[in-house]
Amino acid sequence: MADACGQILLGSGLTVLSHPLMYIKVLIQVGHEPLPPTLGRNLFGRQVHQLPGLFAYAKHIIQIDGKAGLFNGLVPRLCAGSIGTIVHSKVLQKCQEQGTPQVLGGQQKAVEGSLQHVVNETTKEMIARSCATVVTHPFHVITLRCMVQFIGRETKYSGVFDSIVTVYREEGILGFFAGLIPRLLGDVLSLWICNLLAHLINTYAIDDSMSHTGEIKNCSQAVTGFFASMLTYPFVLVSNLMAVNNCGLAGGLPPYASVYPTWVDCWRHLSKESNMSRGNSLFFRKLPAGKMYAIDQKRFF
Repeated sequence: MADACGQILLGSGLTVLSHPLMYIKVLIQVGHEPLPPTLGRNLFGRQVHQLPGLFAYAKHIIQIDGKAGLFNGLVPRLCAGSIGTIVHSKVLQKCQEQGTPQVLGGQQKAVEGSLQHVVNETTKEMIARSCATVVTHPFHVITLRCMVQFIGRETKYSGVFDSIVTVYREEGILGFFAGLIPRLLGDVLSLWICNLLAHLINTYAIDDSMSHTGEIKNCSQAVTGFFASMLTYPFVLVSNLMAVNNCGLAGGLPPYASVYPTWVDCWRHLSKESNMSRGNSLFFRKLPAGKMYAIDQKRFF
C-alpha cells in the first residue's frame, strides 16, 4: 500500500508538470491552429514556413485564460492517474500470485531473461494495463473534452461530477468509452513491440561480458519504448479525436471537425489526408503541404 501511495504521489507530480504539454498537444491533435504560420529556419538553416511551437502556443493560451488556463482538465486527469495506479497495482499483484499459463515451453518455469519469461511477464503487464485503461477511460474522455472547450470557449464540462452527469445524460454509458478501442490497441501493441524488441537487442546485440551491461540494457528499453510509441502514435491520435467527436463541442463538430461514425472511418480520413502524425511534434512544426490556413476557423484545409 505504501508503494502504491508513493507511486500515486510521484505520478501526480509528474502529471501536474507535464499537463501543459499534453493540453497543447491535444489542441494540435484536433487541428486547432490559433496562430498563423511564420517564416523560420529548419535544423539545416533553410527558410521554411513553420507553425507556432510549444512556447508560442502556450503564450497564446496564457494571453486568453491566464497561466491557470494551461491546466484545464487537470483534475479529471489526476483522478485517472490515481485510480489507474491502484487498479494496475492490484491486477498485476493478482496476476503474479496466480501466475499465467506458460505460453511457450510447456509447464516448466520460465528462465529469467528467456523469451518465454518475457512473453509471460508482458502478458501480465498487458492485462494490468488494459484493466487500468478501461476503468480510467471515462476520466480520460472528460479530460480531453475539458481541454477542447478552449476552441469554442464553452463551459459545458466544468467539473468532474457535472461532466459525468453531462456525458451520461447526452450519450449514455457508451459516451464514457468513446475512443477506447484504438487506445487499447495502441497500448497493447506498444507494450509488446517495446518488450520483444528490447529482448532481441539485449539477447543478440549486447554481450553480458561488457561493462555497464545493466545500464546499457536499461537504455535499450528506453529506446525501444520511444520507438514503439512512435509506431503506435496514430492509435493515440485517433483515440483522442474519437473521444471528442460529435460531443456537442465546437472542436468536435462541423464545420470545424468531421463527424466519424467509427474510429476506422477516422483512421481512413486522417490517412487519406496524410495527417496520421498530427500533434506528434511540438517543435519545428512544418506547414502541411497543400493546406490553406483559414483565419476564421483557425485551422488548415
